[in-house]
Amino acid sequence: MMQPMDEIYKSYAMTVYKYLLSMTHDEDLSEELTQETFYQAIRTIDRYDESCRISTWLCGIAKNVLITYRRKNRQHEELSDWDGNAQPDQDEIIRSEERVILIRKIHDLPEPFREVVYLRVFGELSFREIGDVHGKTENWARVTFYRGKEKLRKDAEQK
Repeated sequence: MMQPMDEIYKSYAMTVYKYLLSMTHDEDLSEELTQETFYQAIRTIDRYDESCRISTWLCGIAKNVLITYRRKNRQHEELSDWDGNAQPDQDEIIRSEERVILIRKIHDLPEPFREVVYLRVFGELSFREIGDVHGKTENWARVTFYRGKEKLRKDAEQK
């Protein structure tokens, strides 16, 4: 039997938020998209057949909400990256460049390593939450994260 939606929200809102934050790196946007995710969940609750965990179902909705958002806002995202204000200091530029390099390397990882590393590092999800999102065990999430880190380490050593 399905839990009432307010209980589902209380139980899973933070998981959905962290999942979206790992994908957007924007707290305000992630909050907005979390609300939209639960709105869509309420609209489509009759389609949930309990063949997967609720967290998996909600993160699937969240992923679709994010895809829709990005399609609608593609041109705005490109413009919002430039604000025309004061120049950042040199240390900030170096940190930013190092972060971009790391994100590129993570992005080059094959699935499921890429998404697990994103969820752990940027979304700050626990291994249990990552396992829930993927419909797998906590141990699967730990092993997958470790293997992803090893691939990144080996890649760094080769260069």
